[in-house]
Amino acid sequence: MPSSYGLRPADTNSIMLAAELLRQGGLVAFPTETVYGLGAAACNPEAVARIFGVKQRPTFDPLIVHLAEATVVQEFAEVSPTAEKLMQAFWPGPLTVVLPKTKTIPDIVTAGLPNVALRVPAHPVALFLLRAANMPIAAPSANPFGRLSPTKAEHVMKYLGDKIDLVLDGGACERGLESTIVRLKDGQLEILRPGPVTPQQLEQVTGCPVVMPTGDKITAPGMLKSHYAPRTPLRIVDKITAGDVDPHKVALFFKQPTFDISNFAATRLLSAGGDLIVAAANLFSALHELDSMAAQEILAESVPETGLGIAIMNRLRKAAAK
Repeated sequence: MPSSYGLRPADTNSIMLAAELLRQGGLVAFPTETVYGLGAAACNPEAVARIFGVKQRPTFDPLIVHLAEATVVQEFAEVSPTAEKLMQAFWPGPLTVVLPKTKTIPDIVTAGLPNVALRVPAHPVALFLLRAANMPIAAPSANPFGRLSPTKAEHVMKYLGDKIDLVLDGGACERGLESTIVRLKDGQLEILRPGPVTPQQLEQVTGCPVVMPTGDKITAPGMLKSHYAPRTPLRIVDKITAGDVDPHKVALFFKQPTFDISNFAATRLLSAGGDLIVAAANLFSALHELDSMAAQEILAESVPETGLGIAIMNRLRKAAAK
């Protein structure tokens, strides 16, 4: 097993070290534009099994495979014309496409399912690492299963720093929400997990109707009803008001409140001006901070469910479901 190298800045030497550790079967946490991923060599079943063990992730929950570029995708999946349109429009970027897998991808990566979830990330460190390693990297979020996703290297260190081989510190993640996951089914695009790429963008590029899946079957990462959860109980309200102020509680506001909030134990603001892109980028970091306050409850103000707001509310509901 590789030695542990702890936290390192994501410079050239550290990325080359990370690539070598992956080739040896190690686990490396690295930044993407969405959240920090916990990577292993996707075609090494033993290395992938370490991801499930370290995260305490159930093996029925599949992983996303990260690629350096779209040109290699046919080695790992069967690509349809609609998938080609999606890749051309959104890769590199925060879109994961679920496609029929080839035999190159081990069953442990896909939880025994016939499809594999693929994406090309848009973060320079992630792309450098993928090219240096010269192989696909299976990488869920770098956190214990079900917990808040990490958007900073310090979140990864708090969760997994003593359990994995290296953490590359590339700063805060720009998007702050996990990728949108889609699959083509019966001429429609199913959003298996909402994210930064919105339904409107998907429909505009493909011309296909965009729908949400029905039923509880797990076909992609992040589909469990309870997920992305803080340890502190979280409750969503339409609007936090002056009557909600409580010294034993903390509060997550969408926009700047207009009343005195000084008697909350702590508060965080997602976006002073109500910008959904800013709110998404700040969501998990704010929840990490509020969760550390040891309060009785986190009150979370809802956001408008349009565009990126769909993904934000998806994460909040999963966080509250526990």
